[in-house]
Amino acid sequence: MTPRTSRLRSPVSPIFLALLVLTAAGGALTLLPAEGAVVGGTVLLVLAGWAVSLCLHEFSHALTADRCGDHSVRAAGYLTLDIRRYANVGLTLVLPLLFLLLGGIPLPGGAVWIQRAALRSRVAISAVSLAGPLANLVLAGLIALGVALTAPPLPLAAALTFLGLIQVLTFVLNLLPVPGLDGWGVLDPYLPWRTRTAAARIAPYAPLGFILLLFLFAPAASVLFTVADALFTLVGGDSGLAAVGQDQFVSLLR
Repeated sequence: MTPRTSRLRSPVSPIFLALLVLTAAGGALTLLPAEGAVVGGTVLLVLAGWAVSLCLHEFSHALTADRCGDHSVRAAGYLTLDIRRYANVGLTLVLPLLFLLLGGIPLPGGAVWIQRAALRSRVAISAVSLAGPLANLVLAGLIALGVALTAPPLPLAAALTFLGLIQVLTFVLNLLPVPGLDGWGVLDPYLPWRTRTAAARIAPYAPLGFILLLFLFAPAASVLFTVADALFTLVGGDSGLAAVGQDQFVSLLR
């Protein structure tokens, strides 16, 4: 009798495991007494941790799609957590990391191609879009819980908490009803055909344009961070501690 195999049939990518190791290494550096080690460790933890969260975000989209009928995600390698499957090095990896360094705003940094015709219903299409942001929110809650339970030294706690706040920012940002973002994907199945067609034309550019608006129009960014802070508090995060972590993070640019 042939042994039963996993439906996923997708081993975890060693690159994803390497990103986890880099995140842990960044955390270890923050425990050293030198200020440079704290700053460098924070940057490494946040950037590598953001890359890990990008993989989990896109994996969640793909896993939900697979469960809802689109099994093409397996052949595409989306279930391996391999960041190379989700990211274009220039547009969806380097650019988001640069935005993160400059302002702490997590530009959406990955994509999975879903065969929507294979999904079972409009509800399934919406669920696929919603799954990625929910993964970020769950990760934020887990980070907040971990910090609360373990009470690590301040530099490490602050760096982790800032990473948690970034997850909530990603959740809020992605759920905005902007073409190209997941929030629009949740609504799209229920919109008129003409509206969907028009939105599809601007979807590749709208998210970047919206992020530029946040940089150029301070009140908009302020609203985004205010909402994220409130939601982060609801999932157990400490916004004050996140501010300390952000200060450690941006010290690299001073």
